[in-house]
Amino acid sequence: MKNLVLSYLTPAEDSTEGWEKESLPIGNGYMGANVFGIPRRERIQITDNTLVNPGNLGGLNNFAELYLEFGHEDASDYERGLSLNDAIAYCRYQHNGVRYEREYFASYPDQIIVMKLSASKPGALSFVVRPEIPYCKDYAKTPGDGGGKSGEVIAQDDTLILRGRMHYYNTRFEGQIKVIAPSGAMLEEQGAIRVIGADTALLLVAVGTNYKLDSHIFLEEDPKKKIPDIDPHREVARILEQADLIGYKQLRSRHIADYRELFDRVAFSIEGAAPQEPTDVLLQRYRRGESIPYLEELYFQYGRYLLISCSRPGTLPANLQGVWNVHDISPWGSGYWHNINVQMNYWHAFSTNLKETFQAYVDFNAAFRPKAEQLASRYIHEHNPENATDEPGACGWTIGTASYAYMITGPGGHSGPGTGGLTTKLFWDYYDFTRDEQVLRKVTYPALLSMSRFLTKTARDYDGQYLASFSASPEQLIFGRWRTEKPHQYYHTVGCAFDQQMIHENGADLLRAAERLGLTEDPALDVQSKQLGRYNPVEIGWSGQVKEYSEENLYGEFGEYRHRHISQLVALYPGTLISHDTPAWLDAARITLNERGDESTGWALAHRLNLWARTGDGDRAYRLFRNLLEQQTLPNLWDAHPPFQIDGNFGGTAGVAEMLLQSHETYIAVLPSLPQAWSSGAFRGLVARGNFEVSVEWRSGTATRIEIVSGSGGICRLAYPGIDNAQLIAEEHLPIAYTVDSPGNITFDTEAGGHYTLTGMALFRRAPAPKELQVDRHTLGLEWSGEAGCLYNIYRAVDQMPHYELIAANVTDTSFQDSLFDFSSCERATYKVTALFPDGTGESDGVLCAIHHASELYMERYRYQIAQINLT
Repeated sequence: MKNLVLSYLTPAEDSTEGWEKESLPIGNGYMGANVFGIPRRERIQITDNTLVNPGNLGGLNNFAELYLEFGHEDASDYERGLSLNDAIAYCRYQHNGVRYEREYFASYPDQIIVMKLSASKPGALSFVVRPEIPYCKDYAKTPGDGGGKSGEVIAQDDTLILRGRMHYYNTRFEGQIKVIAPSGAMLEEQGAIRVIGADTALLLVAVGTNYKLDSHIFLEEDPKKKIPDIDPHREVARILEQADLIGYKQLRSRHIADYRELFDRVAFSIEGAAPQEPTDVLLQRYRRGESIPYLEELYFQYGRYLLISCSRPGTLPANLQGVWNVHDISPWGSGYWHNINVQMNYWHAFSTNLKETFQAYVDFNAAFRPKAEQLASRYIHEHNPENATDEPGACGWTIGTASYAYMITGPGGHSGPGTGGLTTKLFWDYYDFTRDEQVLRKVTYPALLSMSRFLTKTARDYDGQYLASFSASPEQLIFGRWRTEKPHQYYHTVGCAFDQQMIHENGADLLRAAERLGLTEDPALDVQSKQLGRYNPVEIGWSGQVKEYSEENLYGEFGEYRHRHISQLVALYPGTLISHDTPAWLDAARITLNERGDESTGWALAHRLNLWARTGDGDRAYRLFRNLLEQQTLPNLWDAHPPFQIDGNFGGTAGVAEMLLQSHETYIAVLPSLPQAWSSGAFRGLVARGNFEVSVEWRSGTATRIEIVSGSGGICRLAYPGIDNAQLIAEEHLPIAYTVDSPGNITFDTEAGGHYTLTGMALFRRAPAPKELQVDRHTLGLEWSGEAGCLYNIYRAVDQMPHYELIAANVTDTSFQDSLFDFSSCERATYKVTALFPDGTGESDGVLCAIHHASELYMERYRYQIAQINLT
């Protein structure tokens, strides 16, 4: 694997801004740390995701600041960095003729942070270890709110102990720092330890609280009774003592072995030279429009590194900031936002071969599920009393947006009940990517079934359609853009696309799961079967767009025109209802994406990236990827929402994986959204649904080698232009027969553990797409521009049709009269024109034009409305 390093020639600034933009994160899920790499006074900031206040009192709190005072004012030949290959941060420099080196890593198997300090000259290493408990004041933020934090730092022999309480939940916390310097002297000071004249030194850091993930935490109303009042001292001391017995060399080797077992599963390379400049310089060059493939590879793998570092079995899942927080009042409380953000944290867990990282969320969800069932019952009684029942569990479970380590909420306010379906999509993917029947039976199916019990009750029968009432598209306001000078009201309605699409996705996944398990008896399955075809999850508007609201006609009549959320397209990604199998809907999604725009916050750009990748437009997806790096990526490659929010990193990595491999449709699509900028390259180890591990090499835009490892056996279906005549061999170098289902689509049988390789894919060229399609809605005359000598196919989709009708084939002119169509009988129509080579092959992407019957008066009022609600 290529050497992947974030590197810098200056330290991070010792400030909150420096923490966010420049410090380098390490973590093991149990805790995170940010390394500044400062020669004079090193700073390591430490986070534990269980040290939490309620959101209104600041949420996640900074656990500790650890300072190492060296007094090295004049450093030269300075370098710091973070190696993604082994998850080790470092800092190196010269001072007074001595070479100093520092190494930092967070070990998951040993639940410890390890720091090794060394000097090139014997006896030249002297420093003071001085930890602090930040924001440690015995006070309430407002009178009577129960907030505040108290603690102390104690030096005992070679160990520093930080201990105290967060008052609201009576959270006890403790951190221990053991200082080991065999060749030097150590002096105990007030809350500090001084090391004098050492050759090397080792610091071991262990932290803990009395938080124990359990359903009681979420069910208990009294904040002082949520967790047991147990002193974490003994457990923290045990971890530290065990690490000390293991020793540095074994700690390091155990850490690297554990980390690489996950990280090394996937490789990604784009043809191009590996530059030598520091990462922040590369980012500056990239922002000027340069092509730097190495930076793109680094960013992709950084998202995988971050997830490995902040979400592991036995830990809390990744929150809005992963497991890194410097604040007393953290952004959005560093919570678990369920209207897209926590889901985006795990979008790449399965596709980039990190399924183990999802276990943290599975455990978290299982712990809060009993409370979520109470919230579901309360919700149904309030919003849908005609469907209410007092039978325990009969209303299923639900989840709202704001959730934390100590409490969860139900839907309402700015997001509808679809947040639950958005969550269970992860559970279906957990099974679909792994094909682990135990996962299906014990995790996926129960989550889907219980969620279906809830979601089917949120829908009312309106003339045969089952629509969510109430319903809200996340964070859309009645008056559009958020403004401080006006009161704000989120737009509430019935049956918005976000809710209908996620209710449909959950229902469809449930019925698939039940079929695979052979289950038919549960009455909830009958209810779901009855409702599934009546959700009307995708509606097409007059602009040709996927509607956000059923009551909208033209795009943007409600809410902010270029809102960061693009919730009407969750059926395209992470859902699967909108796909190449519904081409008219897919083109409507393209129209929506174009209108929503390519400029937004970090995570919102990441969602757009995934959406464009699903359309198959690799160059447009790449533009979003570049926008993400250029506009919303900090020098340390963290995502800037702003401020820092980790889902942008995770969504960006998922988007790159989606450009390279897709498996949500009938076939595994190889290089489905490959941009011209990545004309030659390779990836190894991405995972497709069905538990197929895929590796691909390509040159000049054409795949030269496709390798499949079948994890579970069964039929493998591959889609790639020109694959029809490829040679397929097994690991024994024996040719294997396959079936050509249609041009570019093949099928073959696999055995569990089998390796299969395809070579000899034919070069495939697409005709240049036509442009500038115009349709006269009165005469139905079409005109467009195109390359000389091309043929054209003309398609039409009417009203809510998911598919096109081919109305003319192999047209030689760049105009057409749709004279046999009665447009007066329809509400709207979308025309699509594609190009072909003179021999009728190489059909291009299409150019679109939507028509409708709106009067000029309606259109003029629409233009005024859009300008007013969006201040444009």
